[in-house]
Amino acid sequence: MTDLSTVEARVAEAVGVRLFTVLAWFPERRAMRRVYSNRPEQYPVGGEKTVEISAGWLRQCVEEQQPYLGADREAVRAVFADAELIESLGCGAVINVPVVDGGRTLGALNILDAEGEYDEASVAAAVELAPLAVPALRKVVDAR
Repeated sequence: MTDLSTVEARVAEAVGVRLFTVLAWFPERRAMRRVYSNRPEQYPVGGEKTVEISAGWLRQCVEEQQPYLGADREAVRAVFADAELIESLGCGAVINVPVVDGGRTLGALNILDAEGEYDEASVAAAVELAPLAVPALRKVVDAR
């Protein structure tokens, strides 16, 4: 089983990353729980997002299982309530990639870097790597 630190390393190599977190999706509560973070001081494992999740982002990434590209600070601010903290870490661009297993959304990879670092090619590379997180997320989601 690929652990999430290995997924982070592969993403860093293929796409580049300053902030990397993995969220597990719990549909019965419409909540996402952070199960991995490379910045645990700012983004601790166990933190949950519910009401502050943007409805458009939730529909696109979780329900429609499509990646989200926020290429600049404005796009990050439009979707994330914690944009100020994100910017304080030097991040101004985000790629969110759903992690899907047999048609079921298990969660999402959250990949952030400096403004202007990501484009459609970055998204395609991240999408290719998302399946590496399936075993770890399946374990978390099925354990509830």
